Amino acid sequence: MKQKDSFKDTTGRLAARFGLSQADITPPIGIYSRNWGAAAFDQATAIHQPLMMHCLYIASFDQPPAIIVTADLGWWKNAADEKALRFALLEHFDLDESQLIFALSHTHAGPSICSSDAGQPGGQLIVPYLKFLTQQAISCIETARSTLFKGSLIWNYGVCDLASDRDLKVDAQYLIGYNPLKTADTTLLVGRLHDSAQNLKAVICNYACHPTSFAHENDLISPDFVGEMRNTVESVLAVPCLFLQGASGDLAPRRQYVKDPTIVEANGKQLGYAVLATLAQEQHSHKNWGFREALISGAPLACWEFQEQPVSTDFRQTVVSVKVPYKNLPSPEAILKEYESCTDRVLKDRLWRKYNTCKSIGNKKEAIIPVWIWKMGDAVLVAQANEAYSCYQMEVRAQFPDHTIVFINIANGYVGYLAPRELYDKDIYAVWQSPYASGSLEILIEQTNLEIQTLLTDETRLD
Repeated sequence: MKQKDSFKDTTGRLAARFGLSQADITPPIGIYSRNWGAAAFDQATAIHQPLMMHCLYIASFDQPPAIIVTADLGWWKNAADEKALRFALLEHFDLDESQLIFALSHTHAGPSICSSDAGQPGGQLIVPYLKFLTQQAISCIETARSTLFKGSLIWNYGVCDLASDRDLKVDAQYLIGYNPLKTADTTLLVGRLHDSAQNLKAVICNYACHPTSFAHENDLISPDFVGEMRNTVESVLAVPCLFLQGASGDLAPRRQYVKDPTIVEANGKQLGYAVLATLAQEQHSHKNWGFREALISGAPLACWEFQEQPVSTDFRQTVVSVKVPYKNLPSPEAILKEYESCTDRVLKDRLWRKYNTCKSIGNKKEAIIPVWIWKMGDAVLVAQANEAYSCYQMEVRAQFPDHTIVFINIANGYVGYLAPRELYDKDIYAVWQSPYASGSLEILIEQTNLEIQTLLTDETRLD
């Protein structure tokens, strides 16, 4: 039980120098963009909304800088493509691996970013597009670095019920879609970036929800609900809005798998309005809402007030390696043989994805999952490459209630799902799609908690 002098809202703050930039990364029409096995087409025919890239450059006063790049893209099928882009950035800017996070929004209405798809219709555009992404990222980082200003990044929790649980059992079959019987994690985390004069410079939306509003019938390039969320926030605040995808392996909108753009945009507006609602209560950037006193009235009252809160400049980055087991996987050669003899369009698509995953893994029996953990003032950022279930962020946040925890899925790579062990005896997509064995998510949660605790303990010793 907390003592009364420690009762306060959880608010994360970091004082540093910041830079911002953005770029349009919309691909050319005709690029291969088949993201759904049930899709009857291979190439998009038009643009719904532009795909965007954003950069947040953070320069500590006494530590190396760190960079977050966000992109309206889906996922990496080929590990070599992701490494080529990210390592080009590390080399160009002379960065340690711990200093860069390249995070995807996970839209399912974007182009292929897999060079192995070059033989598909429109596939000849993929490699040039990957080079374009690298050039845009370098330009974004250079621009952000050139616009540095002193300021503070403040985080506050809110709520949005756009996300719902998506593991639905119908009779004996598990489907991926809205499950009204299970409560979803609807936690919204909003970051506000201010300059030293308290002018709002940018907003960050950290939310866990699959961008699967558009689906197999859609033939438009789109950032999905993320685009309209940004439009909603930016039209009111007139500052850039960055999106960070949370631990969303089991979360998706209720209304999804549609072709109608108005439904997609309604999902985005719902999240955008939730961001604005969270910001409406958070106008005191350097103050916490803290307990003041007990007051005897008609009832005994707990009186709270805004209280001055120092802004921390402690900014440190690390990458930790978490070892988890792989399943017993077939060889890439066996999958490729099955793929080449398969005539079913949907099954062929599944086999191609499985082939790319197993090709990246090879004959390894254990996986090393890198986890980026950044101490950002009194907030902590956790980023990793996989589609972790939301219990990851829920359990870690519960372990550290006095610290704001930012979670990012599909950062610096992609492999597969991380589902809880109790699902591994069920015929469920997130289990049979994943190369990870039962218990991997639990290992990741335990190791993340230990690493955060070590980081915070080191901070206490320094104090």
